[in-house]
Amino acid sequence: ADTPSLHAPDGLLAQLSAHTGHVLLAVVPSYVPSSASPSAPASSVSSDAPSYVPAQAPPRALPHAPARPPMLPEPLRGPAFSSYAADDVGWLLQDLSDVTLEAPTEEREEAIQSGGAHYAESLPVEYQPSERYQELFRAALGTSAARIAQAVGTVTETVLAERSPRPVLVSLARAGTPVGVLMRRWAAHRHGLDLPHYAVSIVRGRGIDANALRWLAAHHDPADVVFVDGWTGKGAITRELADAVREFEEAGGPAGFSPEIAVLADPGSCVRTYGTREDFLIPSACLNSTVSGLISRTVLRADLVGPDDFHGAKFYRELVDADVSGEFIDTVVGRFDEVADAVDAQVKEALSADRAPTWEGWAAVERISEEYGIHDVNLVKPGVGETTRVLLRRVPWKILARAGAGADLDHVRLLAEQRGVPVEEVGELPYSCVGLIHPKYTRGATGADGRAVVAP
Repeated sequence: ADTPSLHAPDGLLAQLSAHTGHVLLAVVPSYVPSSASPSAPASSVSSDAPSYVPAQAPPRALPHAPARPPMLPEPLRGPAFSSYAADDVGWLLQDLSDVTLEAPTEEREEAIQSGGAHYAESLPVEYQPSERYQELFRAALGTSAARIAQAVGTVTETVLAERSPRPVLVSLARAGTPVGVLMRRWAAHRHGLDLPHYAVSIVRGRGIDANALRWLAAHHDPADVVFVDGWTGKGAITRELADAVREFEEAGGPAGFSPEIAVLADPGSCVRTYGTREDFLIPSACLNSTVSGLISRTVLRADLVGPDDFHGAKFYRELVDADVSGEFIDTVVGRFDEVADAVDAQVKEALSADRAPTWEGWAAVERISEEYGIHDVNLVKPGVGETTRVLLRRVPWKILARAGAGADLDHVRLLAEQRGVPVEEVGELPYSCVGLIHPKYTRGATGADGRAVVAP
């Protein structure tokens, strides 16, 4: 490696110089993307000069100069990685498509709850929707596209007014990525802006990908970076990001990143930059990779992600026939013009309103956790989006549905029926629904009195 010992008076370069007239040092990154062409030779030797010269750099003034920082790869882009267009998003991830990471849902749940594994160390098996479920997705998209378009416009205009006239959108993969694509499309449609958009990994309990932040700081002003997510539940990721940015700076990382997240929907009242605080169905929450550019959840595992690597993810190319990522984006973009006036009015009102977070969602989750004998807020997933994900990739215990929630929960009821999960109607609920993950889960766990689970 290009370390001080390499350049020491008795180091390798000095030893080689004694045997040849010219040593040319070429430093190459240790990470080679899978799509890269074969590497060129790392060095060459000739006899027409008396000493070594680093390739494409001036001679070193000091033999003990510190090693240069690791070189991070460029973002992955479609169509080589993801079904989104190359301009829509650059993924600050490494491609783990050839690695087997999927595990049965029940095995993952038992390992996660027993402390034997972190949820980001494996992937759930991708849910394959039935024809009936796909019909529900398309029906939901048709009825909610205008409402989503209005929320996209509102959050984008708020960002442009308050954060930066030319923001760098950085979505939290993967739920935030469709929203980041839509925000980029709104800025182009309404203002002719060509905003950069990247997707990065953040993992609950492990923080944000620090190497992705370093890459962003090397290519953009951190003050222009706006983190984007799909929705808030109880606000766990909001808190995770704030802690991660603070720790990144305390560890010597580039300063200037704002941890404030912009979201499409903020039913938990966890952020001040949002498109709406209503808890309604966002169709991109109905599916997994097939509405998110065919990209998996992000992966962080020590044997796959080194200290100088981006977090990883898989590109499910084999699911291309089921991919509706483009359909989702195009349908919402097609409603931009009709909601423009409503967006202008909503933004004008929002900019003068008190939008300070109240964290009422977190308080509700704590209450539900105790009331139902769970005693772990991580197993309580509030809101339509989070409840859907419980049903798609965790082991659900029961679903709490607000009485009269209506068609927004049709797909939730269908998934619950397919998995044999009871749906309990609740009169007072700050969300449309709440998903409860099976507490103290093992593959032999059973419910006791409907309020708690007896440990095996």
